[in-house]
Amino acid sequence: MAKESIKARERKREQLVEKFAEKRKTLKAAGDYTALQKLPKNASPVRLHNRCKLTGRPKGYMRLFGVSRINFREMAVKGLIPGVKKASW
Repeated sequence: MAKESIKARERKREQLVEKFAEKRKTLKAAGDYTALQKLPKNASPVRLHNRCKLTGRPKGYMRLFGVSRINFREMAVKGLIPGVKKASW
């Protein structure tokens, strides 16, 4: 499980990206790269990292479900994800 500070930092980045999205879009369209550089570094969407919504795990993230592969497997076995079941043959 990820530390709470790491998860909080990621949430803060998401808020900054959302806050400056429109401004970044207009500056890019205008080609004003010096003004773009003066924006906060964390306002760039490239700096975001997908993390599991339940545990904060950064690796093995399944984008369609928003959780890590480990949590996905547990939830699928328990039947918590509609339409998904563990294969057996």
